[in-house]
Amino acid sequence: MADPTRGSRGVVNSRPTISPGLHGPLPIEVSEVSAPGSIGMLLLIATDAAVFVCLLASYFFLQAGSTTWPPDGIKKPDLGLITINTFILWGSSIPIQWADSSIRKGHRGRLAIGFALAFGMASLFLVLQGVEYTHKEFSPQTDVYGSLFYTITGFHGLHVLAAVIINGVIQVRAWLGHFNQQRHLAVRNAAIFWHFVDVIWVFVYASLYLSPYAF
Repeated sequence: MADPTRGSRGVVNSRPTISPGLHGPLPIEVSEVSAPGSIGMLLLIATDAAVFVCLLASYFFLQAGSTTWPPDGIKKPDLGLITINTFILWGSSIPIQWADSSIRKGHRGRLAIGFALAFGMASLFLVLQGVEYTHKEFSPQTDVYGSLFYTITGFHGLHVLAAVIINGVIQVRAWLGHFNQQRHLAVRNAAIFWHFVDVIWVFVYASLYLSPYAF
């Protein structure tokens, strides 16, 4: 009887044939905790969080060494528009969480609707932040306060923009039917990043907008 591991000339075949289904079907999705995508997202969040900690620490260090804050006669930040904008951004986490929970139950339509609502709210946040910038009497070149203010809020704004782009990709994939009750890891990672951006804004808002009134 011919040896199945040898070729027609007696040469040993280094790549033995594996019959389909020999080891059962491939898994639909690995564990959310151990998936490379989840680990990568957690590492990204940890790195970004460290950068924000350094920026805010620099802000408070300079604030502690100043007799007046903001310095150079700059007015304390107006809380009207930015407070409304803050609740818009924080509120965007609600449809994101609803969408994430819905796809786990197999509701693809709710996934698309939830991400679309959050997309609109975050986009509005960016527009209103731009409007706020146009009303500032200082620029990044004015002094160290202006430099830090625009660096921190601008860096966070880039994260909001990144979250909006990721959201758009998820929406396209949702309408194409890429997600279901078993396969939704990308949705989960997008939701985690979205919540991270919202949580970071808590510290940015408290530090840059509220703390000058307690100084």
